[in-house]
Amino acid sequence: MAGQVGLRERKRQRTYDAVSAAAISMFLEHGFDQVSVADIAAAAEISKPTLFRYFRSKEDLVLHRIADHEGQAARVVRQRPAHQGPLAALHEHFLDGLARRDPVTGLNDHPEVLAFHNMIFSTPSLSVRLDEHTARDEQALADALVQTAQAPGDLTARLAAAQIIAVQRVLARENWRRLTAGETAALLYDPAKAAAGTAFRLLTSGLGRSVSSPVR
Repeated sequence: MAGQVGLRERKRQRTYDAVSAAAISMFLEHGFDQVSVADIAAAAEISKPTLFRYFRSKEDLVLHRIADHEGQAARVVRQRPAHQGPLAALHEHFLDGLARRDPVTGLNDHPEVLAFHNMIFSTPSLSVRLDEHTARDEQALADALVQTAQAPGDLTARLAAAQIIAVQRVLARENWRRLTAGETAALLYDPAKAAAGTAFRLLTSGLGRSVSSPVR
């Protein structure tokens, strides 16, 4: 029985991924506002009601691609080694993302990735949903800081989380901006690492030992 449940879940996930990928391809080719839900359902060979069982809105079809990143900062803080402070763990994770050219760091110059980011940033309804995603990330990180005894109180945790998430967002957006201006990911890699180092040093200096130190 457990195997059957696992198989159904895998099939459902494949459907999620396939429908989202087809929709994003259409959005990038024709424009987000020019493609209807009916168009997507027809291309995916499913009915509109079936599509809405998987995705509540057109925006969800796009943001599905980054859904696995939601709460990532909180997971890094919770799963870090006991000897490592939250900021050090988050800095290391960001550097690893740069090395892997993870699109979430902005350091990926594949044309489709650049076009995907441009679509989100230039489409108001997608930008609003991305802001909601960011707010949930902040709250999840604040909860992780409190639960791992790394922030002396809820307000301090929320303030720290907002600054950390903002730094990651600014670093990623700056990388994307420079790539769209014509730089390559290979040449931007070292400057991006240096910028991340500067940003996390400022965070460490500003937030102090209450957030930067290991678990006590």
